[in-house]
Parts: sequence; structure tokens; C-alpha cells
Amino acid sequence: MQIIRVRLINSMGKTDGCEKAPVEVMKALRKIGSSETGKEIDVDKLNLEEIHVDLDNLEEANYLIFKNAKEAFERNKKVFFIGGDHSISYPLVKAFGKVEENPLLIIFDAHADCIEPGKEPTHEEWLRGLVEQGFSGDKIILISTRNFYDDELEFINKQGITLISMGVLQEDLQGVCDLVMERARRAQGFYVSIDIDAVDPAHAPGVAYAEPGGMSSRDLIYFMKRLNLLDNFRGADIVEINPDKDLNEITVKLGAKLLAEML
Repeated sequence: MQIIRVRLINSMGKTDGCEKAPVEVMKALRKIGSSETGKEIDVDKLNLEEIHVDLDNLEEANYLIFKNAKEAFERNKKVFFIGGDHSISYPLVKAFGKVEENPLLIIFDAHADCIEPGKEPTHEEWLRGLVEQGFSGDKIILISTRNFYDDELEFINKQGITLISMGVLQEDLQGVCDLVMERARRAQGFYVSIDIDAVDPAHAPGVAYAEPGGMSSRDLIYFMKRLNLLDNFRGADIVEINPDKDLNEITVKLGAKLLAEML
């Protein structure tokens, strides 16, 4: 198992501050000390690395993230990445798709991130860019999305991406989790991408785009604790935490707690 810090942001200034999250989340993890099951977490014994990137050279940064992530997936049963904004998931999941023959991508995000992408997809474009580069839409589950454009919804439907709205989650959280677990079991390996704004801003205020009406922190922890029970869980990224916009470190601590429950 390995934890990798990725301090890349690609958002034309909209997510400035998220590059500080990897360091702050690891500080918070040290303070937590254990998971909810009582498993001790000794940060000094964790396999912790960082992919050093040049924010002024996005093409090189994406290549380095892809290359290092692919090697990490090949070496480790599980790999966890701490961002950074959601643009890091573009090279990370590309790498995951190269390693797994039958992958599944599970995304928790308030936004669809399916705007028509540029050459180096930003945090608002990364998912569409990933699909257009060959990752099959029918191997993607998008959960908690509650703000998107009409053309994004059209793209999601056309590509066969499974969209689970907050309304459906609210009606039957356990049943939805059961269905996601069943999809995950059928994959060779699955990867989870967590944009912290999937959580309601009452529980996670330190984000670039606060979207009311999201999941509770408890609901997301419930999902991750159950998914972590599956042997083919290959890893996750936690992104879009902005310490500069946080309140009493609530969001940073949530990121650390999610990581603690997955270790």
C-alpha cells in the first residue's frame, strides 16, 4: 500500500489553495491516530511519497503523474492519492485503466466535470477528457452530482455513465450502496475518486464550489468503509480540499478520516 501526494492544480486560479491540502491532510491523519475500528495509524510507518510537478508545465506534469501512478498501481495492491484539484484524476485514472483489464471508476462529486476539454483537461473537464481518450463510460459511476449543464447530461447519457443523484441517495442510501458494491465486485479492480464537494458544505466548507444539498460526511464514510471491504479495491484519490477556505479544519479532518478508514 502506498500514499502519494499530488499538489497539481489546473483551474485557471479557481482552485488555488488546494495544492496545500496534501500536507495538511497528512498532519490531520497524524492527529487522528486510529480508524473507527481501533486500528492504529502510525504515519511514520506509512509508505508516503510525492509526485513533484511543475505547475507552469501542465503537459509534463500530467505525464509524470501518469507514469508514476502506473508504476505505483503495478507495485502495490492499493494506492491512495491526495490532491490537488480534480484535474489530477485525469492522468491517475488513465494509468489505472492501463493496469486493469476490466476497471470500474466510482466518483463522488457535486459536479459532472464533463465540459468539453482542452489539451490538458482542468478540474471541470477531466472526466469527459478521460472518456474521450478511451475509458469506457459504462465503467463509470457518478454519485452525488447535483449541478451540471445540459450538454454534460447529454454526454453522460450518450456514454452510458451511471448517474446516481442525491434524490436517489436520499431515498435508499443502503440500497444504492448495495448496487454499487455489486458493480464493484464484477470488476477486476475498482478505483474511487472523491471530490470533497460531494459532501454538503455544512460538513465540508473548505471547497472551491460549495453546492448545498450534498451527502453528509457520515454517509460518505459509510460508503467508503463498505467499499474497503472488497478485495479488488485498488485505491482512491481525495481532491478539492482547500485549507484556505476551511473552517476549523473541518474539511481537512474529513479528508484525513476518509483516508484513515481506507488504510
